[in-house]
Amino acid sequence: MSTTFTDITPFIPSDRTLGESVLPDKAITLISQSAKLRGQLAASTLARLEQHMAAINSYYSNLIEGNSTRPHEIRAAQSGNYSGDPAKRDLQQESLAHMRVQEWLIAQKPDLETIFTPEFIRQLHREFYQRVPESLWVIKDEKDNVVEKIIPGEWRSKSVIVGQHIPPEAEDLASLMAKFCEIYNPKKFNGDRKIIAIMAAHHRFAWIHPFMDGNGRVGRLFTDAALKAVGLDSYGAWCLSRGLARSSTQYKSLLANADASRQGDYDGRGQLTEKGLVSFCDYMLDTAIDQVTYMSELLDLVKMRQRIETYVIARNDDRVGGISAPLKSSVSLILYTAFQQGEIDRAQALELCAMPDRSARRLLSQLKSEGLLSETSSKSPLRWEIPEHAEPWYFPNLTQ
Repeated sequence: MSTTFTDITPFIPSDRTLGESVLPDKAITLISQSAKLRGQLAASTLARLEQHMAAINSYYSNLIEGNSTRPHEIRAAQSGNYSGDPAKRDLQQESLAHMRVQEWLIAQKPDLETIFTPEFIRQLHREFYQRVPESLWVIKDEKDNVVEKIIPGEWRSKSVIVGQHIPPEAEDLASLMAKFCEIYNPKKFNGDRKIIAIMAAHHRFAWIHPFMDGNGRVGRLFTDAALKAVGLDSYGAWCLSRGLARSSTQYKSLLANADASRQGDYDGRGQLTEKGLVSFCDYMLDTAIDQVTYMSELLDLVKMRQRIETYVIARNDDRVGGISAPLKSSVSLILYTAFQQGEIDRAQALELCAMPDRSARRLLSQLKSEGLLSETSSKSPLRWEIPEHAEPWYFPNLTQ
């Protein structure tokens, strides 16, 4: 049977249902907290956090799909240090592919008109799979027989079954995805409805299941891009996938529940359950608020200064894994100032060292060699960095 856009109604919960729910209030809370976080971060610090969090987002998004490659293994692969096990190496490359797509999104800065097009969604899939080993392009059955091969950037060409859900037929995908993009473009919604529409679209994308594989990761990348473009400027310093992975059973259950048909006259007026969609959007908003709150607390200036000081003390007590050289106590203020400002002028850094010029230059050289500060040239300001040995101290529980 042919599937049309009416089969994914309601597109978002009705105004009456939203008026009786907490979804609008939660959307406003998310907007407010995201803006507050953006306001407390220097532009350079936000950019560095986005770059660092790409590995964290990759870890969690892939974890939802069964790839448990840890962030330190992803960063090892970035340096060319791959596992000797071919299967683990492929998974490292898959994780790197996810990171590269995030970096591509940061560079492209796509707007809503670009994001909500079939061409962009197909390009997301293409950008991901062109970086994934071809060994991961194959779809196998229960007997390990190859039944299909993924074509990067192409809608699926066969019927599929996802759990209890039977997605639309392949021949309907082109028209469905065109209508999906037209319906869900947040520019068609006002205020809090923009955020709610993106959360609802996350489910409807999964319901359509437009690709043979990679729908989960592409769907989350698509949602990441949309939340950033709709005005959550701090997105990237925090990531939705971390919360989704930490409650993946609930995430998958609510996705499945929202697949159900309308359950009687008190369940909206669309083809699919409105109650299920409300529950899913509620969960997504709660998860997003939880993640932005978590990062806001970590990035609080007073708390970050305390953790930087704790890191320096731990260095001098030889409690930091992967590095053992001690640090001068003045390093705490240098690193904190670089974090607070995003970067620190060399003259100011030398002054904060509180030691003779030659010794101060040696100390700054040590901080650069250890990855705690970086430079773009020999005369540029020094930028705050997050080396692997400092991450557990700067951001406790980030990957737990």
